[in-house]
Amino acid sequence: MKLTSSQSKILIVLISIFLVSAVIYFYTAKDTTLPKMTVQEKKARFKALIIPAVDEVYDDLMVQYNDVSASLKSGSNTDEIAELKVEYKAKSDAELLMALKPHPKSIAIAQAAMESSWATSRFFREAYNIFGVWSFDEDEPRIAALQKRGDKTIWVKEYSSVKASVSDYYRTIARGDAFKEFRQLKMKTNDPHALVKKLDRYSEKGAEYGHELTSIIKFNKFRQYDAIN
Repeated sequence: MKLTSSQSKILIVLISIFLVSAVIYFYTAKDTTLPKMTVQEKKARFKALIIPAVDEVYDDLMVQYNDVSASLKSGSNTDEIAELKVEYKAKSDAELLMALKPHPKSIAIAQAAMESSWATSRFFREAYNIFGVWSFDEDEPRIAALQKRGDKTIWVKEYSSVKASVSDYYRTIARGDAFKEFRQLKMKTNDPHALVKKLDRYSEKGAEYGHELTSIIKFNKFRQYDAIN
């Protein structure tokens, strides 16, 4: 059967809509299974999922950091400052600024790649947990790891979105006692290769963790994202 001109146009539009929908689903869908992908396809999917969220969270944090910095200089918004100090466990204005200033995007993206196996891990697929953040609160959304430590079940947080996961990761770095030296150095340099050396307590790998992050940042040229603000 030969299609009329108008029918052909409608068919083309429908096919185009289907293809676009398929691409969007492939790159953004939360699913417990994934199709086979080449390394290039896996990395493209990872970037499409993770980098926009990192950009958005980073920008939000920079706005907050600049606003708080201005408030501290002018002596305004004292109640808000006091609440933030409690939230971020900051004992001084300097510690609060250290907590609020976001670290380079390249580090967040590299950690996301490592901790989520380029957004293919079970934790990411089922719980949007990009950074392997554990849960110690039975009342919060979480999922159990498949492996135990002795007779203890390991739980990781479950998030509502990629952005929520990225936000909580930055908050974890901003509040954790283990990352105090990282926060201090962050105020002196934005060099990710120097900063990742202070993330040895993020992983059981210790100092090797920083070396691996450096390799990921260099090989994938993640520093290019630090120049985008």
